[in-house]
Amino acid sequence: MTDDDETPKKPPSRLTPPLLDPMGLAELTAYREELRAEITRVEVEMTRKQGHRDAANAFFRRGPEG
Repeated sequence: MTDDDETPKKPPSRLTPPLLDPMGLAELTAYREELRAEITRVEVEMTRKQGHRDAANAFFRRGPEG
């Protein structure tokens, strides 16, 4: 067995980042805003799911650590 076999594999990225070199400032600004909007969308979903987990934990009287 080699070291490569023992190293945990990094999961593939969900996003394929575009090349930034050919983009102008306006395109980079728009791309940054798209990324920020996606981050906000993910954070909203995480907050919603945490609320569901907290409610379930409270119902079953479990601790917050899950």
